Amino acid sequence: MLPIAVAAVLALGLASCTAHPTNPTSGSASASASASPVVFNFGTSADPLSLDPALATDSDSERVSRQIFEGLVSLDQTTGKPSPALATSWTSSNNGYAYQFKLRENVTFQDGQPFDAAAVCTNFNRWFTYPVQSNPASLPATFRDVFKAFSNDPGNSVFKSCTASDASTVEIALSVAVTNFVEALSQPGFGIASPAALASGTADVLDQKAGANPVSNFGLNPVGTGPFKFASWQNGTVTLTQNPDYWGDKGQIETVNFVTYRQSAARLQALLSGRIDGFDFVTTDSYDALVKQGLQILPRDPFSVMYVGLNQQIPVMQDLKVRQAAAMAINKDAIVKSYFIDGSAPTSQFIPPKLSGFNNQVPGIGYNPENAKKTLSESSYQGEPLEFYYPLNVTRSYLPAPEKIYAEIAAQLTAVGFNIKPVPIEWSDNYLAKVTSPGTRAFDLLGTQGAYSDPDNFVGNLFGGPNTELGYNDPQLISKINRARSLPDGAERVAAYQAINNDIVSTVPAIPIVFPISALALSAKVTSYPVSPVLSEVFNKIKLSS
Repeated sequence: MLPIAVAAVLALGLASCTAHPTNPTSGSASASASASPVVFNFGTSADPLSLDPALATDSDSERVSRQIFEGLVSLDQTTGKPSPALATSWTSSNNGYAYQFKLRENVTFQDGQPFDAAAVCTNFNRWFTYPVQSNPASLPATFRDVFKAFSNDPGNSVFKSCTASDASTVEIALSVAVTNFVEALSQPGFGIASPAALASGTADVLDQKAGANPVSNFGLNPVGTGPFKFASWQNGTVTLTQNPDYWGDKGQIETVNFVTYRQSAARLQALLSGRIDGFDFVTTDSYDALVKQGLQILPRDPFSVMYVGLNQQIPVMQDLKVRQAAAMAINKDAIVKSYFIDGSAPTSQFIPPKLSGFNNQVPGIGYNPENAKKTLSESSYQGEPLEFYYPLNVTRSYLPAPEKIYAEIAAQLTAVGFNIKPVPIEWSDNYLAKVTSPGTRAFDLLGTQGAYSDPDNFVGNLFGGPNTELGYNDPQLISKINRARSLPDGAERVAAYQAINNDIVSTVPAIPIVFPISALALSAKVTSYPVSPVLSEVFNKIKLSS
């Protein structure tokens, strides 16, 4: 794990946390430090897409689901290594083809049902047997990224079986060894849901009444084992309340409200006025105002990458010269300087430099507009309009100002001879689904947020299998990635990922732009916040002044 950089600027103390009457039936020993339980209001940039962690990988969905659900393991905030969560210990056997997990006892789901090995297997079997063909619009993406395939394609799936040896012991059998399998299970997509809640309705059927982003029925009524339980989701606000039966430290906060403010200026004003206690994804246009008002700014080490996707389903984009010309046309340094927090770094690779596999010997394709013009003139491109998808009204850890960044990149592409047709799409209008499905776009603006410290988490997710966003399917590279993820830690594995990095740079399936630093803003009443480069921030660990 990357070391966590924390810079706190403390001065004005704005009234931000609302006290509520003490409820003698809830709280914990840690809550006694404050006069009464409190409400914590947190500003987000978009509504969650779903509260079912298996079916949503956007950061706003995951932020909420991390409070409700727990997986078998979590990540240590300091070392980044796997740490106990619902499993207290684990061992591997059969040369890494099987893992045994000893489960935490006396844990209940928020609906009162017991947590046990059978519940774990219910979840793994649900993910494996998800109705892929009948519901292609929403898939357990985290399960796919780690296990590669579902039950409709068992020959290509890494997952073989889940067995409850007894009530407190579960074994996961694999078809191939995966070196960082336990680390991968720390992702919120592997949060364990209540089998009773899953069985109480049509969990995997989309609720079309949910609007532009229909979600599974379970995604509207989530039940896990975490420190907070779901209360309501309406009018742009998701409300959670403290889980009185939580097995661990319940923390000080009794109620959490996640409130959507789509514009960065609106989030800033909400914090300055005391309507919220903090917000994520500080942008450069609000940074100075936060500093002047003496509010806390907590930066995270860079653990995401922003990129321009190139869709090879479009015939002209299959021409390597076209993709190379696009890469040469983009002035990454100018984009980083204009739109990203200081310390963000332009990049030609997808693996962050502090992970094994980063290849110092691969400089990538540098900014060279004259060579871009020449290369484009030598290609098969004839000046036809090329659609460029980009999101509106959202801020991501990897994309602080999408409209402005799109405009800059589009102007640079146009300057070397591309005919760019802008296609703006509201983030709330299912941008993620539209940009990751087959379509007519040639370019798109997106990024990926790292979830655990392994190069496969970056290149495996994007290039380790057929990718509909990029119209990409390179069997040789996929084979290399599958081999690398099974190699034991050491020099051979590092060399394998360095070679993979070299292949990606040379074939240009997408254009990496920047490793961004993201940051939170908090009121002075927050005395401690569990900052995490992988966004593993659970609010029972927040400390507030009395």
